[in-house]
Amino acid sequence: MNALNNCFGARFSTTSEMPSIDQNSAVTLLPNFRNLGVMLRILVIVTGLTVLAATLKSSSFNSLLQQWVGIAAVVQPITILSLLLLSAGNPWLHKVEYRFAVLLIALAEFAITLLVLRFGAPILETGLQDAGRAIFFAFATTFALIWYFNLRNRALSPALSEARLQALQARIRPHFLFNSINAVLSLIRAEPRRAEAALEDMADLFRVLMADNRDLAPLGNEVELCRQYLALEQLRLGERLQIEWHVDNMPTDALMPPLVLQPLLENAVYHGIEPSIEPGVIRVNIYHVREQVHMVLRNPYRKEGNHHAGNKMALGNIRERLALHFDAEASLRTRAGESEYEVHITIPYVKAEE
Repeated sequence: MNALNNCFGARFSTTSEMPSIDQNSAVTLLPNFRNLGVMLRILVIVTGLTVLAATLKSSSFNSLLQQWVGIAAVVQPITILSLLLLSAGNPWLHKVEYRFAVLLIALAEFAITLLVLRFGAPILETGLQDAGRAIFFAFATTFALIWYFNLRNRALSPALSEARLQALQARIRPHFLFNSINAVLSLIRAEPRRAEAALEDMADLFRVLMADNRDLAPLGNEVELCRQYLALEQLRLGERLQIEWHVDNMPTDALMPPLVLQPLLENAVYHGIEPSIEPGVIRVNIYHVREQVHMVLRNPYRKEGNHHAGNKMALGNIRERLALHFDAEASLRTRAGESEYEVHITIPYVKAEE
């Protein structure tokens, strides 16, 4: 028992040194201009504004089409050049103060608009004589987009998803903690070193669960946490739980939302391993193809199982968190076969330095 107390004291003493969870952390106000979803939204909104402008200037459908073509011929080159410039300067814009970044974006739009009007005059049948209206439209569109993404970031603040995540974890923690403590107690006398290692894994796992998990974290950290979790489950389930890791092509520096894989593995144990008395294999395959990271989890599956509602709850929560961080560039797909259940997560390969 002294070894138990010493282990908990040594492991949890570090938690007092950790910063407290900031419940009022400000959201990122600028979007990720390299995100495909953000680019598509900008194109759709700009196109909608050009249609609105053409509608206000026309009196019939024929004139509406003519007006829209004329406006779009000027606006679309400006939009494309702006997206290229914002994508290139995205990392730097997120390092400077928000107001300064907005000012830089506005100045860039001003310069791009003049550039297109100056050198596109022979093709676009316009010139610097129309600079006033074009610059006004560019500024109005720019600030409308900034305002939209500002509101969207606040509305989709991770606070909402984090609250759902905490509710999900509160449902999972009690049975996992109870089972893990029982497994450790059974080892204290016979294998004290193994019991101490298990308690260290529990300390690490629950420290991550109690931390502020709104920021992205390296994939390598998530996998290490999953290994610690599965080691605890193997204490209880023994040879019934078998793990196959395929991570030779895993980019450890890829950033992802924390606590995505661990809840899925917990579901795999709960739904795929526990209901059967026969040994079962959970397969984890993580690899990187081009600019995407794929995470594929497979576990035994029985159609007559009765715990699938909880599984859908975890999947819905994770799908929402992926959308909050990566928008349209992330996906989560599931497939239920005759004897195997598969979860396939795809995220963009974003490195820590980016």
